[in-house]
Amino acid sequence: MDPKPELFRRLDSTLDSTYDFARPSTGYWQDSWRRLKRNKAAMLGLWMILVISLLAIFGPLFTAHSYSDQQLEMANQLPNAVYWFGSDNLGRDLFTRVLYGARISLSIGIVASLINLTIGVIYGGIAGYFGGRIDSVMMRIVDVLYGIPLLLYVILLMVVLQPGLTNIFIALGMVYWLRMARIVRGQILSLREQEYILAAKLIGASPWRIILRHLVPNSMGPIIVTMTLAIPEAIFTEAFLSFIGLGVSAPMASWGVLASEGVTSLHSYPFQLFYPALAISITMLSFNFLGDGLRDALDPRMRK
Repeated sequence: MDPKPELFRRLDSTLDSTYDFARPSTGYWQDSWRRLKRNKAAMLGLWMILVISLLAIFGPLFTAHSYSDQQLEMANQLPNAVYWFGSDNLGRDLFTRVLYGARISLSIGIVASLINLTIGVIYGGIAGYFGGRIDSVMMRIVDVLYGIPLLLYVILLMVVLQPGLTNIFIALGMVYWLRMARIVRGQILSLREQEYILAAKLIGASPWRIILRHLVPNSMGPIIVTMTLAIPEAIFTEAFLSFIGLGVSAPMASWGVLASEGVTSLHSYPFQLFYPALAISITMLSFNFLGDGLRDALDPRMRK
């Protein structure tokens, strides 16, 4: 039965905007940033990281003291208007040394995280994409290395390589990619059977192109979170190595070196340990707050 024409009428075109109730579409990264901004702890961590980074880069340029100049007559000064954080047992300004130590500690965390990103993504991407025997062999190597505490690896490597900033980069880069490799491999195993991967194979895309242009970008959420949380872990590891004498060498001063020097005068001048320990604590808390916020913000299941 044909519908009767009198039952229908054409709407005026000027009414189209009246019935447009759809909200503006937002992309994945826009929505993630919106949710991250709602997380007060994560934003506090982000701002603290920015402040610490700016102080590390520009702070030593505006202080009246050098981090290495010794003035024995000014040794062990309490915090005052001249020495804001006091001075150490050699008369060096502790405030300047904490700022300079931030450069070393942050650079170690960032470089170790970049090495972690590069090696872990490539290794995990290859294992997850090709699967089969290649995956089994590669992941058994990771399992063997992962079975021993990573800190023990780093300590043994530092004993062999001798203390020094470059050797810390090498030691951390050799073992800190294991967790990233396992996470990337798991993500790619869940994505490689998707339709867009099959379409890329059908048009002749090479395995490397599929991994780098399709699989890795769609795994960036867990990768960014893991990379962010790897920075404070590397900073703490360096601080521990420097504390036991396997870190950077004098006259360089990381936060771990300053803490180690402060322990020797803890009972007489506790501020010499307090300030570097406070810097380590604030930095690690800031990165952990940011990492937890990124984990929630980048989770697609929480998108609305």
